[in-house]
Amino acid sequence: MAAGEPMIRLDRLTRRFGERTAVDALSLEVARGELFGLVGPDGAGKTTILRMLAGVLAPTDGDAVLAGAAVASDPEAVKRRTAYMSQRFGLYADLTVIENLRFYADLYRVPRSELKARLVRLFEFSGLEPFRDRLAGKLSGGMKQKLGLSCALIHQPEILLLDEPTFGVDPVSRRDLWLIVHRMVADGATAVVATSYLDEAERFDRLALLHRGRALAVDTPKALRSGLDGRVLEVAAAEPRRAREVARGLDGVAQAVAFGDRVRVVLEEAGRDPESFAEALEAEGIEGVRVRPAPASLEDVFIQRVAAAEAEHETLSEAAVSAEAP
Repeated sequence: MAAGEPMIRLDRLTRRFGERTAVDALSLEVARGELFGLVGPDGAGKTTILRMLAGVLAPTDGDAVLAGAAVASDPEAVKRRTAYMSQRFGLYADLTVIENLRFYADLYRVPRSELKARLVRLFEFSGLEPFRDRLAGKLSGGMKQKLGLSCALIHQPEILLLDEPTFGVDPVSRRDLWLIVHRMVADGATAVVATSYLDEAERFDRLALLHRGRALAVDTPKALRSGLDGRVLEVAAAEPRRAREVARGLDGVAQAVAFGDRVRVVLEEAGRDPESFAEALEAEGIEGVRVRPAPASLEDVFIQRVAAAEAEHETLSEAAVSAEAP
């Protein structure tokens, strides 16, 4: 692998299951030492992408090259260079923490002379030392995820492929898992992490916003936020749901989404002031209105990009139907 080449390169990577296209001609690059995110809801293609990158699922078309190894022609070479942690990592419930770690060390052929030092380091990362003799089946959800990640890291891979590593775990365990990932990246690993949590997307160096197996955008979190079209306002009102519905009907509103007891509104015109928008809501009978400017979030960006993609999809579908009509 030549200096300066990307650690991971996807070239029109595609996977179809029957007539359904799960990943649609995806092309992107991940630099060496980068923490890269695949971000999107269930069904966006995240797991399928990672399974192809890990060499456990063959592409239908296209290819991906990881550290010089191509998944289409040499998946076994890819597996030697990567650690893949699936959503349901294969821990053995009837083995203890230390027994699981030793089992995966044997599986990955970790030299006996290096095993002790690696275990010490992984216990330091994970905080699992006090539980080394506990059965994996008796661990909490967060500790199981940390053990799964430790098992995946035992052979010190160049590339980490992590599928929703923090899904369903408590906030403290989420923080601990991210600390482990950041430590490994700081030590030189390259990581690709799939998540449906948009708040976690802020952690990535760069990310791909995925929808229908395609990348809506690939950039840094900061660049994506700054690229939002329009202006974001946060609206508080006596009846938030009604305020949201009324806001959606006002001129110049691109989107209005409820978040708890607030409504986030994206205006098409960046220059429109909060006071005039509050007056427009009050004129429609909304009481207790308070409006303030808000910084753009990745969720705002994602919703806007999805809406644009869906509109384009509908236009193309209508054009296809018209072309087929006699």
